[in-house]
Amino acid sequence: MKTVAFIPSRFGSSRFPGKPLAVISGKPMIRHVYERAESCPEISDVFVATDDERIFRCVEKFGGKAIMTRGHHPSGSDRVWEAASAAGLDADDLVVNIQGDQPAFDPGSMSLLIASLLNDPGLYMSTLIFRIKESSSVTDSNDVKVVVDSNGFALYFSRSPVPFYRDRDSEKLYYKHLGFYAFRMKFLKIFNSLPQGRLEQAEKLEQLRAVEHGYKIKVVESMWDSPEVDTPSDIAKIEKALRLVHGTGKL
Repeated sequence: MKTVAFIPSRFGSSRFPGKPLAVISGKPMIRHVYERAESCPEISDVFVATDDERIFRCVEKFGGKAIMTRGHHPSGSDRVWEAASAAGLDADDLVVNIQGDQPAFDPGSMSLLIASLLNDPGLYMSTLIFRIKESSSVTDSNDVKVVVDSNGFALYFSRSPVPFYRDRDSEKLYYKHLGFYAFRMKFLKIFNSLPQGRLEQAEKLEQLRAVEHGYKIKVVESMWDSPEVDTPSDIAKIEKALRLVHGTGKL
């Protein structure tokens, strides 16, 4: 059994066209993500799954591996399924879906994510959460919130603040979904075959497909946040985060 990471990457973006190739601290964003994935000791190989020749050529130029996929997919995980199938993975291999717009993620968070499946053969999908510390994140629809049951499985994901605290003086606790996934290859095949449900289409959140069809998602809390690049204005924020990670003004 091996663990392989795939980074789904599209050129088209309504708010930030060409986002994967945006230069951050001297490197294209997709390279930052790729190199961080490579630094995770549990991951044996890394591929970018893309539908765009420009991204494909960029990855090859810096020495990475890329797989061309078809243009339209309902989600990043569906694109990962196509690429993982092309890579010839076995049914018991682990597939990690790493977000291509989070270039400052800590590789340690991937180790936590992968360990959840390695330590429990009965699990088939896991994801990460981070305890929200800033109130602005609670109402930000780009920051997906998660509610979890007493056994650590996801009950629901929403762009709205969940849970709703009826009593104003209640101690409020919210968790942000970080958007990374680990699958067993055999379950990723099932996931890809499931029809999109009403909740996934309403919230535009692919993980709700599994929840809506009755499959459990193990939730692992990370001590590290992972800021996203949604618009060009986020680049300065990410460059600051990268400087803090490296403890220097330069990478």
